[in-house]
Amino acid sequence: MRGLLWWMVAVPLSPVMLPLALHALRTTVRLPVARGPEEGVAGIERTGRPLRLLVLGESTAVGVGVDQLEDGLAAQLARCLSERFARTVRWKTCGESGIRLAGALERLLPDVREEEPADIVLLVLGVNDTMGLCGKRRWQEGLARLIDGCADEGARVVLAGVPPIQHFRALPWLLRHVFGWRASLLDRWARQVAERKQALHLPVRLLFEPRFLARDGYHPSSAGYRHWAEGLADQYLAALDSQQAEGSRPENEKAGIQAGPRVRL
Repeated sequence: MRGLLWWMVAVPLSPVMLPLALHALRTTVRLPVARGPEEGVAGIERTGRPLRLLVLGESTAVGVGVDQLEDGLAAQLARCLSERFARTVRWKTCGESGIRLAGALERLLPDVREEEPADIVLLVLGVNDTMGLCGKRRWQEGLARLIDGCADEGARVVLAGVPPIQHFRALPWLLRHVFGWRASLLDRWARQVAERKQALHLPVRLLFEPRFLARDGYHPSSAGYRHWAEGLADQYLAALDSQQAEGSRPENEKAGIQAGPRVRL
């Protein structure tokens, strides 16, 4: 019903939105993917088996908005997790700027299966599917397949919330709010899939201030990625603590993180 209501609003506005979208495509600054190694280590002075983190997804997975991947989401999140769990974290990023969910299933998931299994897989998708008008059924079925594919390798799958496009100042006001509404729908549908698949869904908690945005007004800056990573790490730790308090956290010998009793990552 919510999806139908969005179409009832968006279709009459399409004659106005289309020229705005074409203008935004012509004038928006195009930033390259970040340079540097696609994997690294955080907290090398820590002892014990390293925790393995894989970040998979769209442009934010490959650091668009910063010059070096060391300042991108995967490396920043690895540092945050290392600080909170006192463990070495080996991180790797696998992504493609502009990719949608269907492309991730076709091109990124096979790469995941060829790599050493991760303990945590963070999926960062949704902006391109929002702008591409991905429907509820296709979105949820694709996410379920992607979660299953990653979980088959033994990973704990975490879905990053779909960013609130209404705060993307690179877009005209009307596009921001219409597609921001659409993004909230995809985020809601993603949360439903996560609940069914026993994955974690972590909402985006970002301050969309100029210092947290790259010069395109669309992607995070280095400070923005750090802020996002800190929020994800804090939410992840809170989710583990909540599971422990409810007595529902199973033991995971592979992860072996001590925070009271052993926890499953």
